[in-house]
Amino acid sequence: MPRCDHCDAHVSENFARVFADEDGRLHACPNCAANVGIAEVSKDRARRA
Repeated sequence: MPRCDHCDAHVSENFARVFADEDGRLHACPNCAANVGIAEVSKDRARRA
């Protein structure tokens, strides 16, 4: 099961698929960051794609 690289918490496969960076790293998860921050990362990636 994937883990957050920041807090080492378990995350779902779907969460990792959506929010991991190009190298497969998860810099934040719902356990260690506000959901707003995760949404901002998603928006930023969508703009760069």
